[in-house]
Amino acid sequence: MKYLVVLGAGESGVGAALLGKAKNWKVFVSDYGKIAPKYQDILTENEIDFEEEQHTWEIIEGADLVVKSPGIPDKSPLIQKLKAQNTPIISEIEWAAKFTRAKLIGITGSNGKTTTTSLIYHLLKKANLNVGLGGNIGNSFAAMVVDDSFDYYVLELSSFQLEGIKDCAFEIAVLLNISPDHLDRYDYKMENYVQAKLQIQKNSKEDSCIIYNAEDDYFKTATELKNTSAKILTFGTTADKNAFYTSENLIVQNTYNIHVNDFSLVGKHNYSNALAAMLVGAQLGIEENVVKDALQTFVAIPHRLEKVAVVNGVEYINDSKATNVEATYFALEAMKKPVHWIVGGVDKGNDYSTLIPFVQQKVKSILCLGKDNQKIVEVFGSIIPIINECSSAKQVVEKAAEIAQEGDIVLLSPCCASFDLFKNYEDRGNQFKKEINLLK
Repeated sequence: MKYLVVLGAGESGVGAALLGKAKNWKVFVSDYGKIAPKYQDILTENEIDFEEEQHTWEIIEGADLVVKSPGIPDKSPLIQKLKAQNTPIISEIEWAAKFTRAKLIGITGSNGKTTTTSLIYHLLKKANLNVGLGGNIGNSFAAMVVDDSFDYYVLELSSFQLEGIKDCAFEIAVLLNISPDHLDRYDYKMENYVQAKLQIQKNSKEDSCIIYNAEDDYFKTATELKNTSAKILTFGTTADKNAFYTSENLIVQNTYNIHVNDFSLVGKHNYSNALAAMLVGAQLGIEENVVKDALQTFVAIPHRLEKVAVVNGVEYINDSKATNVEATYFALEAMKKPVHWIVGGVDKGNDYSTLIPFVQQKVKSILCLGKDNQKIVEVFGSIIPIINECSSAKQVVEKAAEIAQEGDIVLLSPCCASFDLFKNYEDRGNQFKKEINLLK
């Protein structure tokens, strides 16, 4: 019996363990932190051995294969030790792909992954295709493959998940955009981050399709996209692309022409997300009326330009998922009213300079929400005279309500990770929404 060790007992790790058990591997799960009670229960119910708050080398070293959590970097001493003895190490995505013949649609990018992945899934469901949704969006791909009852899987893929790709091939690979993010993981080298993202097309063949933003500088120069044998489809803002948007229409050449008002979301970044989804629809032969219906009925994902409430004439918007500069750039670009901007958290090497024109034009005040706000104050202090520093969702919402006037927008779009004051971006967004609802 082959021996599988799974490092990390979150959603992906537990899913990988369940799949290993289903395929008659001996499975052991090891997590250096505490394992959530719900995952402990799943492992216990399935008679899978596990440990928490430690990695016992004597148990791990004999593994035939290691599946590691995407949160564990390759530079981890344990991973380096395993590599030194030539133990194969892969991701949950790679592991699950070995056991399914379903068609895989992978979506990656620095921003817009969850929205685009959810939109593609919604579109395929509208077309009555048998489709599962997973990956970085929150559902374990491996856990779904235990039953493997779907014909298609639509997978949101982070750079961390793509690092472990060896043989996994996607029938359709979607590359949305690249901007600096997670550079602390990649030795602060942008080229390392880009290469991790480009792993999505690594095993593309003639019968597969790559869809990418042809106006993204990193994709325009990527030799991997120039030398592939796969079918290439591009999107952007000009008619030389396979898909493009104008001020009025979302267009896929010779296939779809849909008015922007027939799309439920707003903002140029969302038009790009829609084009990527439409190209997937075109590749799968989905009719225009189905695509239009999907665009009309799609509901915005929580924490992504989510309209929370209007209180005393002030609109509150939760964009907590904006954990890098480009995501906040898109958010500020989409704002049509004066903004009180909530920003801050764990800085990942941010360069805020691209935001300065929007801040000058649209922002009335800045509310910092983080433990260390020095960099934000230094960059924007000479532009915005009103900068308040807050240490909780309650404090920041109360301060925003105090200074905002009727017709203004209070926008939580932090540019930063959330781990200094919150569990994650969802916790940050949920606490923000809770405090807004208390204003009513």
